[in-house]
Amino acid sequence: MRRPAARQLALVALAGALVSTGAAAPPTSVAVPPKVPEAVGRGGAVASVDPDASAAGIAVLRSGGNAVDAAVATAAALGVTEPYSAGIGGGGYFVYYDAKSRRVHTVDGRETAPASATAELFQENGVPIPFAEGQTSGRGVGVPGTPATWRTVLDSWGSRPLGQLLRPAEKLARHGFTVDPTFRAQTEANEARFRDFPATRELFLPGGQLPVVGSTFKNPDLADTYAEIARKGTGAMYRGPIARDIVNTVRTPPVDPAATRIVRPGDLTAADLRAYGTKRQAPTHVRYRGLDVYSMAPSSSGGTTVGEALNILEGTDLAGLSESQYLHRFIEASRISFADRGRWVGDPAFEDVPTRELLSQRYADTRGCLIRPDRALTSPLAPGDPRRPVPCGSTGQTAPTTYEGENTTHLTVADRWGNVVSYTLTIESTGGSAITVPGRGFLLNNELTDFSFAPAAPGVPDPNLPGPGKRPRSSMSPTIVLEDGRPVLAVGSPGGATIITTVLQTLTGHLDRGLPLVEAIAAPRASQRNQTTTELEPGLWNSPLRAELEALGQGFRQNPEIGAATGVQRLPDGRWLAAAEKTRRGGGSAMVVRPQH
Repeated sequence: MRRPAARQLALVALAGALVSTGAAAPPTSVAVPPKVPEAVGRGGAVASVDPDASAAGIAVLRSGGNAVDAAVATAAALGVTEPYSAGIGGGGYFVYYDAKSRRVHTVDGRETAPASATAELFQENGVPIPFAEGQTSGRGVGVPGTPATWRTVLDSWGSRPLGQLLRPAEKLARHGFTVDPTFRAQTEANEARFRDFPATRELFLPGGQLPVVGSTFKNPDLADTYAEIARKGTGAMYRGPIARDIVNTVRTPPVDPAATRIVRPGDLTAADLRAYGTKRQAPTHVRYRGLDVYSMAPSSSGGTTVGEALNILEGTDLAGLSESQYLHRFIEASRISFADRGRWVGDPAFEDVPTRELLSQRYADTRGCLIRPDRALTSPLAPGDPRRPVPCGSTGQTAPTTYEGENTTHLTVADRWGNVVSYTLTIESTGGSAITVPGRGFLLNNELTDFSFAPAAPGVPDPNLPGPGKRPRSSMSPTIVLEDGRPVLAVGSPGGATIITTVLQTLTGHLDRGLPLVEAIAAPRASQRNQTTTELEPGLWNSPLRAELEALGQGFRQNPEIGAATGVQRLPDGRWLAAAEKTRRGGGSAMVVRPQH
């Protein structure tokens, strides 16, 4: 563990940095809070992937704001420094523990399809279009939910006005942040897409070049947009000039005339934006090792899939197993729960989702008996029927795991009163649709590509086909764990469908295997999503454990990096521990209000 120091929030001057604004600018300097993966202290805690964003949240807590206030300030700052992961052009899921009532609440701020969307949204002449052509298009853009989420949570539980909470992010956008290797690498990975949209190119490829590591990146258009939302409220995203600009951008994507890329327009309308609303709903809940685990219900599949897997593992003493047997059980529970996710989970406003049955221990027991300690199951595994469970039985054909962009972001916050927030937000793919709203400084999501482009096979039910106003299925799994009604842990991660396995592995690594939270987050990951092979990070791929698991029939492929989790933990003496990644995405940023040893 790194020793939390009082200078945790001290600023490091980077003299002589270049300024990236799309035009030449004089040398300047920029202040950067240091990245620290673990911090312990009192007064509240924030963990995110970015130190500027964590610092924004800590400043709110220090000034007397609560966890909800700090979460909004942190999220707004992430929209500046992590614009390829999240922002006001996207959506997400907000899980909140209220210390006064000892209740967990959730807000579904997922993007929605236009009212004109049909099950054939991503088909032409009865054939699915190439995924890349849905990804970089107006057709993949859903109605953004992030601004409405901020309005909902602040109206419900906040204590500070939105304008005040947006001020740090507005300042960060106007004065700039320091480009790090991750930001440059993500820009480079999107360079071809970004060059095809003049507004995107001008913003993210200043002077036609990739941003330089160590330079200062400014986004004055986003600063102005934040200032407008601060004055008018989040309704400005859904009515008025900003809304008109969003609609025009989706319906007539501003493509460079010289580009050869096929960029399909979308059918988003002003009425779609006006009609958008978040959903306050009950969280998912399972009991695990005497603890209460709460997460996000559908339209996300995170809570049901993590919950089912935990129920499957409940009957096994994971603490007493060898490392290879622990990983074997974790992989198999993931495989089974993903088989059920693909068949049963979609937007409950449109689909009959058996959430209660998927989370029942009775059903988990009928599925868990499929696991053999000496032999791996084979994927794709057929789903079970949670309403008519048969011990060790399966029914029907499997539905594939649809692609989900991996470049989401997650933040966790706790305050001095004991309130806790676990919040995952996204614009889907790294860089979203790649389409920047001209003059507004933010990228639009491509979240509708989380829908199935077509049914898995003729006659196979698929709850995740597009529909009018429908929310695409997500894997976001913001999670809060309580003991006797009080929080002990909150965690979440980006990573598309790997979010579910990352959260599950972090929970079991900490709760069952006894790893400190920061080590449970840092541990090398595996991700099985009812696919023929399981993804392994290099730490497991290059480990003797791989051969032990292969001897059981497990098959693997390598993934250089899975997820980027953050968490907070309430220690027995009342202090907060904030934890983030040590190395993934260049390391995360954990901060507390008053650091203590």
